[in-house]
Amino acid sequence: MSNAPVTALVMHPVVRDELLRSDHIQQLKQCCRLISDAPFRDFSEAGEHLANIEILITSWGCPRVDAELLRYMPKLRLIAHLAGTVKGFIDEQVWQKRITIINAVSANAVPVAEYTLAAILFANKRVFQLRDFYSEHRENRAPWTVEAPNVGNYDKIVGIVGASQVGRHLMQLLQPFDFRVLLYDPYITALEARHLGVYKTSLAELLSQSDVVSLHAPLLPSTRHMIGARELQLMKNHGTLINTARGAIIDQAALISELRSKRIFAILDTTEPDILPPESPLYTLSNVFLTPHIAGSLGAETQRMADYIVEEIKRFSRGQPVTRKINVGELERLA
Repeated sequence: MSNAPVTALVMHPVVRDELLRSDHIQQLKQCCRLISDAPFRDFSEAGEHLANIEILITSWGCPRVDAELLRYMPKLRLIAHLAGTVKGFIDEQVWQKRITIINAVSANAVPVAEYTLAAILFANKRVFQLRDFYSEHRENRAPWTVEAPNVGNYDKIVGIVGASQVGRHLMQLLQPFDFRVLLYDPYITALEARHLGVYKTSLAELLSQSDVVSLHAPLLPSTRHMIGARELQLMKNHGTLINTARGAIIDQAALISELRSKRIFAILDTTEPDILPPESPLYTLSNVFLTPHIAGSLGAETQRMADYIVEEIKRFSRGQPVTRKINVGELERLA
């Protein structure tokens, strides 16, 4: 173990207790020289160890990593971020150094894609609308052709906006179903889309053809309010819009206006702002299914992120290439 990389945990103690099980710590100790089982809240707490740290395991509650800090950490080779986005946490100058940076985005993508799959299946089956109808009238009106036109999942068209980690995982989950899947992503070619098992389209074509539209694009200046009044009007009658990405991708005022017409449905896990004011009509509109940003990792799901990061650190310690390295060239279009 004398050659094992010196490693430090830098995060809020509550985060460490929630994400890292005892077996995770034992696995780290087998491949690293872990300074302490307890995390540091601030880099100054690492004291004289700073000069020898080669691996930083960071998460929520970690201070910003900047060029000034690197002066005290000349041996740093890997930042393993036990969370999602690294934007706003790692200084731009750090990316210019020969430091490998990885995160757990692909692990957090799994529950989001699972939530979205369930939402798609329920949306096409008109589960939410028929539940409300059944509760109100307390009678079975099968085959429900009047109350739920075009009900069911067979031969439906699903539109995915954004071939992100979540979007790609969702495409895989959709493969066993009898769906035609459309993709809008300006960075993906038609050939790449075909390899993903989907069809590349324009945004307008996707919106107008899809029975369900699911948003998985990052929030960037170019994607803010990319779904506005014009785009919403392109959607099919009785179509469903799902958002598990960022609330600001949708022009929320335009969405509320369209929802009030009762022409479309929405399943929203994210909104703008993230916590809606008490008077927001999204709480009460009957054609909205609203959840409080729960699609991402919750409970034991958070430990999948630790599973992924620990495996990456094992590879790095053995001198093997990591599989979840963040490419600085793609940073500006990542979430």
